[in-house]
Amino acid sequence: MLLNRPQQLNALSDELMDELVTALQDLDADDAVRCIVLGGNERAFAAGADIGELARVSAIELYYARRIERWDTIRNLWTPLVAAVSGYCLGGGCELALSCDLIVASESARFGQPETSLGIIPGAGGTQRLTRVVGKSVAMDVILSGRLLTADEALASGLVARVVAKEAWLDEAKRVARDIASKGPVATRLAKEAVDRAYESTLQLGLEYERRALYLAFASEDAREGLTAFTEKRKADFKGR
Repeated sequence: MLLNRPQQLNALSDELMDELVTALQDLDADDAVRCIVLGGNERAFAAGADIGELARVSAIELYYARRIERWDTIRNLWTPLVAAVSGYCLGGGCELALSCDLIVASESARFGQPETSLGIIPGAGGTQRLTRVVGKSVAMDVILSGRLLTADEALASGLVARVVAKEAWLDEAKRVARDIASKGPVATRLAKEAVDRAYESTLQLGLEYERRALYLAFASEDAREGLTAFTEKRKADFKGR
């Protein structure tokens, strides 16, 4: 799935975000879909919020519109979501990529949270998710000074999973998605949730969740199929049950 407002560098308008959330929820509800790729174009994944829209709304209108909750909806999708990032990934766009499960970046990718230059702050998870991923010092630098991280810096700081040549950003993201989709769907979704627990909670709570998720995965038909296929030296035929 590709964002398509090229003249605005895929600025995240209300209309675009509504359409994106609806489309992702539809894919998430489809049992045949086992991984989703979300990208932009070569110039930009998304250069941030639609500043024209933000300039026209009041604080109360922004609150009632529940605009920012859309990022939470995307974060809570059950199906693994891979962000394919080329070019600018700024502000709300960076927060959108952070809401995905992993990021594949072109060597041309640039990540940043430039909101303070507009007199506001990141509000869709930037101060929280970015800090958890890259650490306090780098997050402070990016958010307070407006520094943009290169793809290699983002990789070194843990923000992205892979960096590839600029012509391969979408193909590599699709390849990663195919690898994910080939695994057991029940196990993949449980593992995704368990990793999120490590990211969001204490070690002990995460370990307890992991053990329960293991038992649930072990009770699935997919586990029987995967283990049997291994012993029989054949490819597993997972059904997502």
